Amino acid sequence: MTAPPPLAGGPDGPDALRPLLDTVLTALADGAAHREGPLPAGGPTRTATRTRTAADPVLPDTGSDPHTALHTLVTALTQGAADPAHPHCAAHLHCPPLAVATAADLAASALNPSLDSWDQAPAATALEQLVTHTLATEVHGTPPHPGTPRPDALVTTGATEANQLAALLAREKTTPERPLHLLHGANAHHSVPRAAWLLGLPSTSPLPTPRGTLDPTTLHRALQDHAGHPVLVTATAGTTDAGLIDPLPALADLCAHHGARLHIDAAYGGTLLFSPTHRPLLDGLDRADTVSLDLHKLGWQPVAAGLLTLRDPTDLAPLNHQADYLNADDDTQAGIPDLLGRSLRTTRRPDILKIAVTLRTLGRTGLAQLIDTVCAQAHTLADLVTTHPHLQLHSRPTISTVLFRPTHSDDRTVAHLRRTLLNEGTAVLGRAHLDGRLWLKATLLNPHTTTADLSALLTLVEGHLDR
Repeated sequence: MTAPPPLAGGPDGPDALRPLLDTVLTALADGAAHREGPLPAGGPTRTATRTRTAADPVLPDTGSDPHTALHTLVTALTQGAADPAHPHCAAHLHCPPLAVATAADLAASALNPSLDSWDQAPAATALEQLVTHTLATEVHGTPPHPGTPRPDALVTTGATEANQLAALLAREKTTPERPLHLLHGANAHHSVPRAAWLLGLPSTSPLPTPRGTLDPTTLHRALQDHAGHPVLVTATAGTTDAGLIDPLPALADLCAHHGARLHIDAAYGGTLLFSPTHRPLLDGLDRADTVSLDLHKLGWQPVAAGLLTLRDPTDLAPLNHQADYLNADDDTQAGIPDLLGRSLRTTRRPDILKIAVTLRTLGRTGLAQLIDTVCAQAHTLADLVTTHPHLQLHSRPTISTVLFRPTHSDDRTVAHLRRTLLNEGTAVLGRAHLDGRLWLKATLLNPHTTTADLSALLTLVEGHLDR
């Protein structure tokens, strides 16, 4: 009888992992060398064919050597990956994760704590509580009165889950007779109106944002129209298209005046809090009832690393749930932490570990340096665009997103140019519709990108204008 394969945990786990990690690291290097650029060349069909060949057979009758399986599939995945660490991979809020955060994520996978009960994750439970309280206080500030509960935060898979949770918690303060109404701008993330659909709330009608941000006058009129109804207003601190930030203090004033609840989706821009230079852009964030953060964007974490912060932790009461095998009443009364009210999910991996390691490693100064670097890169790219006669800049960047397009080109040409670069595997640029036109989008999240890299990217774009 064949002995069972080794485990990642236990006293022998590190020795079992060490040679496998060497194989993985070799495969990562081999796959990147085969890919050569930021994206595999040949488009979806070629990538799918190559991946299927490497993965076949998916479930053989007889298994293979683990080093062979690892090297084959990791090489194929790497060769067919979009590499966010490449300076020309700049389409999305898709960051290159820090090495130290990735190493911490390995430890989380090897230990495999599950944060649905304390007895599956004793230390992870304590670490999550410490880090979430720290980050929630960073967002909402210290309570002004002694005895007031401290702000709290839930770990999420990202802002989509956080936005939905914020709407759920707001809904639970209402009654079916007076249902919650969601107000948001046309610039809001698609998960905001989707949350209304998921929760059975009245359909939303996005408020117009012709300048890219939610105008206080527009919101004031909408709140007047909804007088007498419970309302959740969602503002945005870092739009997906252009990285714009809504006028948070004015919107917070309006919500306070009309008795509306305020949620701020700061998935992109929330970590600007760590930069003394850029923190003023988030004035008013602390006045929100709830805030979404994604540290797998401008926080350089492997996916997933999301948070929902709450100014008032008593808002979490509706999430309380009891399952005897996980949080029996007598166990809770005896002092064993109850984790089921910390998420709508049951099984949860300890994503807080990589966040904690990163915060401890970089500190405020290190985080600020990374944030300031990529924001400065965006201004450098904007300056470079203005020097190219065949390219047009949309506007100066707010965070690290730059929109530009070929001068005198129609939208069809812009879309075709982008797809050509993708199919060649030479550049990964996003797309955004603003001001009635289609723009190329570069979202800079790689602190190692140089001015020469940015200049080469624009030269590459210009070189395709006549094709």
